Amino acid sequence: MDSLLKDGERIDSIGFGNLRLIQKSEDFCYGIDAVLLATFADINKSARVIDLGTGTGIIPLILSYRTQASEIFGVEVQENSYERGLRNILLNDLKERITLIRCDVKDLLKEQSVKSGSFDAVLTNPPYVKYGGGLKNKTESRMIARHETTAELSDFIKEASLLLREKGDFYMVHRPNRLADIMVLCRLYDLEPKRIRFVSPNKDSAPNIILLHCVKYGRPDLKFLNPLYVYTVEGNYTDEINALYERP
Repeated sequence: MDSLLKDGERIDSIGFGNLRLIQKSEDFCYGIDAVLLATFADINKSARVIDLGTGTGIIPLILSYRTQASEIFGVEVQENSYERGLRNILLNDLKERITLIRCDVKDLLKEQSVKSGSFDAVLTNPPYVKYGGGLKNKTESRMIARHETTAELSDFIKEASLLLREKGDFYMVHRPNRLADIMVLCRLYDLEPKRIRFVSPNKDSAPNIILLHCVKYGRPDLKFLNPLYVYTVEGNYTDEINALYERP
């Protein structure tokens, strides 16, 4: 499989069975946010699923292991990440289950393989930093992955709604400081918030991640799940995080 690697790349074992991932340190590498989102989503057996802003395909890969979704799509605008994602699919022999599309989320419905209202679930781990805000990253790939540059939060939520069938599920991971914007936009585009979970580094820290589940045209009834803590006081992963990664 070394033939799939290019200069500066490595192959990491990511758990979830024998899944492996080609990554490049100087580009954007996946973090715990993607794992939290992929394990938060409750995907039905025959669901048609799409991940907006998939990077190198980490969320579709995890979903292929954890679910029996009938079709899994990933959408990525960056050419390098998209191309690396294609090789990740080959590396894990998943070309029959995962399809990657290279385009901006705003142009997704122009693609022949994508139809409005044709998905049972949409997931997204979008750029967290509002356009024009925050410290800029040194590399363009990290900049696009972390900052709203090609598409904004409203674009991801709007397109998710267009892609979903009635009563379809929308799952998002984001930052608490954008929660008001997220809630307003979800309702604007007919995605009713149903479950929310706050994630903190440890029990003594404020939340720095939110996990949100919405239902298209759902009835108002928001449930707050128990908080999730990533690290123990000793700095190790908590039992719940280890369980998500399926570690002993």
